[in-house]
Amino acid sequence: MSKNKTVQKSSPTVEPRRKVHQLFAAYEAAHQHPVNKVISYIATPFLFFGLFALVWAIPFPHIAFLGQYNGFVNWASFVLAISVFCYYRLSPVLSYFILFTYFAFSFFIIKLEHWEQAGGPAFYIVPLIVTVVSITAIMLAEGLEQAKPSASVRLRNLLIGPLYLWHLILKPLRLNI
Repeated sequence: MSKNKTVQKSSPTVEPRRKVHQLFAAYEAAHQHPVNKVISYIATPFLFFGLFALVWAIPFPHIAFLGQYNGFVNWASFVLAISVFCYYRLSPVLSYFILFTYFAFSFFIIKLEHWEQAGGPAFYIVPLIVTVVSITAIMLAEGLEQAKPSASVRLRNLLIGPLYLWHLILKPLRLNI
């Protein structure tokens, strides 16, 4: 006796899109105008540098048990830890590049502190100017888009922007992001 078996064609399994890829698609959808793209690519790193430096400038209480390392912990340390953790949950590979970016920002922030100690402007002035110019440029560039995103979409895009830029830089390497 022959059993009548129906052969089912198996469809290729499609991997569900990860959250980070959905966020990148939303970011790309909000940046269609070529001028908006260029300005966002340039202004986003400056904005994040400025914001990170402004958080760094907020006075941090002296904690006795830190001893000689007291100056190495500040509010920016918490921002770094929380944001790298959140980015890690989206993409471990890209989160390491974000961490590297924070280290580079820290280097330049320390240079600004030394400049202030040598008689330069107050430490927070340069990051404040960088932040205001960057936000203004980003908002003006977003005005070129046909679809005007809501405030929550704008905030989400600002937070995903640095990760997206690292994604673009690393895309030719075909890393599993």
